[in-house]
Amino acid sequence: MSSVELPRPLVNQLLHYAQTNPEQEVCGLISGKQSVLQQCHPISNTAEQPQQRFAMDDAQLVNTLRQIREQGEELLAIFHSHPTTPAEPSTIDLAEDQYPDVMKLIISLNTDGVLEMQAFYTRNGEIEPIELTLAHADD
Repeated sequence: MSSVELPRPLVNQLLHYAQTNPEQEVCGLISGKQSVLQQCHPISNTAEQPQQRFAMDDAQLVNTLRQIREQGEELLAIFHSHPTTPAEPSTIDLAEDQYPDVMKLIISLNTDGVLEMQAFYTRNGEIEPIELTLAHADD
């Protein structure tokens, strides 16, 4: 199992964004340098309700990918929330294979406002879990 360390400022950004929109699924990209997650880029979710697919706004997605590249960063993760269900991959999550080498990070607020996250890669239709650790405060 792979392991990824999450910087506290990034976790705070994700928690704030998910809690600001607790009744809807939020999503976006996470960029960084040298495999270190650094910045959260929220993107509008355009999927219909009840959700049948995972769909980020195409124009925002293209603009965000361009900004990431211009900042000398790389796309490291795709995140989205499960407002009323656990942070476990759904069939919709598993079907999302546009970026197969990018980590998927699911956030759940189903735990009374406590941030629960699960990360994974999908490889050949299989889930490869990623252990998440929180960086020390002085990092």
